[in-house]
Amino acid sequence: MESSAQTRLGCVYGHLLSPLEVNNGLSQVLINGGQRGYEEEGDPVVIGGMVLDIHATPSLPLNPRTTTPGKVHYVLGGVARNIAECMSKLGTKPYMISALGNDMAGKLLLEHWNSASLSTEGIMKHQDIKTPVICNIFDTEGELAAAVASVEAVEKFLTPSWIQQSKCNISSAPVMMIDANLSLPALEAACQLAVESNIPVWFEPVSVAKSRRVASVVKYVSALIFSLTHDASSIIFKSAFEVTFASPNEDELITMANALSCEIMFHPIERDTNRKCSVESLFQLLKPAILVLLERGIKIVVVTLGADGVFLCSTGPNLMRFSSGRTKKYGFSGQLYDNVTSGCPSSRFSGAMQINRRSNLFAVHFPALPASVLRLTGAGDCLVGGTLASICSGLDVMQSIAVGMAAAKNAVEGEANVPSEFSLATISDDARSIYSAAKVLLHQSML
Repeated sequence: MESSAQTRLGCVYGHLLSPLEVNNGLSQVLINGGQRGYEEEGDPVVIGGMVLDIHATPSLPLNPRTTTPGKVHYVLGGVARNIAECMSKLGTKPYMISALGNDMAGKLLLEHWNSASLSTEGIMKHQDIKTPVICNIFDTEGELAAAVASVEAVEKFLTPSWIQQSKCNISSAPVMMIDANLSLPALEAACQLAVESNIPVWFEPVSVAKSRRVASVVKYVSALIFSLTHDASSIIFKSAFEVTFASPNEDELITMANALSCEIMFHPIERDTNRKCSVESLFQLLKPAILVLLERGIKIVVVTLGADGVFLCSTGPNLMRFSSGRTKKYGFSGQLYDNVTSGCPSSRFSGAMQINRRSNLFAVHFPALPASVLRLTGAGDCLVGGTLASICSGLDVMQSIAVGMAAAKNAVEGEANVPSEFSLATISDDARSIYSAAKVLLHQSML
């Protein structure tokens, strides 16, 4: 039975939050100190675009205003779709929320989803939808030279009301991933559903232009919550929306920091092509922008650096032990968990974490392994997918990042955005190499 203090707190809190239209789900989470009962173990939720990619790779250097001999392939793509497919091939069963048309592109994408035995319940299918398509033109080195995207359907049809229909799936999920292809109302609606059930949110920026949308879901719209004690009352601030993870590249990081600062404070880093920048120097250049994201409430920032690896930054080392509380260890997922925990012991960083457990800023660099690069477009998506699949299997954040980077290495060595399959032995060995080479860069107060 609720105590009288809890009853009074509920009443006061309800009056304070009514303008923000936050329902009782969130209030109960906060009243109970953030704890909630897990009635059913759900699957991770992925919300965003499913896209047919057209990849054009020239055999000779590109020439303007004329055709160039080469190869053209249809590749199943879309940031959210790639992430979800990667997760599925690493042992999880993500619940996808997206939109497809009844056209050729939509049928190709849906056929593959069905063949993988993944749920299509959250995928809107309608004849009025023009399935998103992106045409990518690469140079002879495999780098993206130009691209044209037709993805309006994601914003038009992935509406708050469609996302709301999957509320039960979101409320039972271990984590929710959203990509920035979503409209601002859809991003806000998804994050509101997640925060009501205390679900961690991963924000994937997609592109420099769309990364600015993070400002709509990282808000300091605060409500006063009175914590009644025996002899005093204290005030706690709770943000209306919350992003737990964000995974920008260097340029997206700069743009997100500017969007959250509401002014142009940062500028893209200009690399000296004649001299390699050290990892430590690069971190110092990016650190001010990283701090902006952390100070605005994002708990863990994963900065992808291409061939230079990844910076993993948080507002405290203990967050690196993040666990969703809901894990599924079976099949590939269970074997991966066993291999990684034995090969990548958490004790490797326990000294730094123990000594600096009160630190406000904690940063680790994970180096990338050498790879025989064929295509770079799916690397970032597989890094996120591999990391999320690992978190869902029970691995900690640093172990999960190592797995994600191993998955990204596999991706760049193939033609598809996501490898047709992952080798358990290869992923485990690569993750072990990455994890053992990881280095703590910083642990200090942000004050």
